[in-house]
Amino acid sequence: MENTKFPRMHVSLYVSDIASTVNFYTTFFGQPASKVKKGYAKYELENPGLIISFVENAERVAQNFGHLGIQVGSKEEMEAKLEVAKAQGIVSLEEIGTACCYAVQDKFWATDPDGIQWEVYYFHEDVEFNDPQYSLEDTAACCTPETELKDASQVKPRVKLSELEDSSSCCEPESGCC
Repeated sequence: MENTKFPRMHVSLYVSDIASTVNFYTTFFGQPASKVKKGYAKYELENPGLIISFVENAERVAQNFGHLGIQVGSKEEMEAKLEVAKAQGIVSLEEIGTACCYAVQDKFWATDPDGIQWEVYYFHEDVEFNDPQYSLEDTAACCTPETELKDASQVKPRVKLSELEDSSSCCEPESGCC
């Protein structure tokens, strides 16, 4: 740990089945867990700097808390991670050139066995509007996939910036959207 950069973020999530969680996250993070015990697993990531642990406790699994994300430094890095995730069959949605959270982003989503959604994204620039797909009255729909696709071959890009007709925003600042 002498090369570890501090501070690092730590996240702990409750999961319903530790074995399926470890299978998913070993694929998603591209490395094995640093610790696995009965009902517990931990990953210590250097890039991004994150310690994430999972505690098996099905009664405490919280749905719809939002999502987690990893921002990468280049479009090429996002595309490389997307190709690996596609090859492993864990991509639930792909969004290229979307305006989400008042920012132009390229991203993909993966959903773990308990429904926790992760986005891996490249940030292009801030904008003053959201993609029209986020115009639902329920602001919780912002920045989360509308549907979960089981087959990565079904993944289709969302609306492209060039296709946007309405540049009005859907979520008011501090409304809970992203």
